[in-house]
Amino acid sequence: MTYRRQIALVAHDAKKPDMLAWALYNRHTLAQHDLIATGTTGRLLGEVLELPVTCLLSGPLGGDQQVGALIAQEKLDLLVFFCDPLTAAPHEPDVRALLRLAGVWNVPIAINRSTADMAISSPLFTSEYTPQTPDYDSHTRREIPLSV
Repeated sequence: MTYRRQIALVAHDAKKPDMLAWALYNRHTLAQHDLIATGTTGRLLGEVLELPVTCLLSGPLGGDQQVGALIAQEKLDLLVFFCDPLTAAPHEPDVRALLRLAGVWNVPIAINRSTADMAISSPLFTSEYTPQTPDYDSHTRREIPLSV
């Protein structure tokens, strides 16, 4: 039995060709899952793969936050984010927040092709595997003294 995963695909402009090449190479595997992508990346993936891709806003226009919201709502199984390590992004705080949320909620992150290949080829990816959800009850129930 194959499990359907929710996969977010994000790529900085300089990494969009790498993302498209990776996705095309892995088209058969990706076709078995639900694909979500930010702006232009999603449009390009839909055209190249000829698969349905849920397109969010462009990253700098709020797409990164939309992916972050999916993570916080526990509606994402994998984040594939091909970052460009050589170019500063004007929305770098959004990128850091997205990566931080994936860490907080224990969502696997692939930031390059090798890691993405390993993630989707793992036996855990297609089996009954549920990552451990962190318990933040003590954090949400903490009392904070208010001074007026």
